[in-house]
Amino acid sequence: MTRIGVTGHQGLPTDAIEEITERVAGILRELEPPLIGYSSLAEGADQLVAQLILDAGGQLHAVIPSKDYDTTFSGPPKHEYERLLSAASATTDLPFPEPSEEAYDAAGKWVAEQCDVLIAVWDGLPARGLGGTADAVAHARALGRDVRIVWPPGSQR
Repeated sequence: MTRIGVTGHQGLPTDAIEEITERVAGILRELEPPLIGYSSLAEGADQLVAQLILDAGGQLHAVIPSKDYDTTFSGPPKHEYERLLSAASATTDLPFPEPSEEAYDAAGKWVAEQCDVLIAVWDGLPARGLGGTADAVAHARALGRDVRIVWPPGSQR
């Protein structure tokens, strides 16, 4: 069994999605099944990788950062969040009363603490606020997790 943490940017460059998808799918093929993905199912990288885990025959464990987290979504990302959440075999609700950077930071740390491998769809730049991808990567590295960075060379957010 491999427990996979998922973190990454919400805004993915359209021209990078195909390469990101191929690289993540390649990582998933290397890992020991069964696969269990841990994700907040945020827009962008989280939703993309969560679907790839399901496509690979894995299961999802959703971590919900706060009450009313679903109100941070709209349009197609909201529908994708709801679909992936309904596909999750387990959920963990964190005790934050509302969406906040502190809640997102706690969710990223929780994901890093649960996983064997962290897949980070990350451009390598510092977080733009507390709880960003860089924070989750730093926490996973501090815990000695196997961190796999996926970002196409030359792509920019």
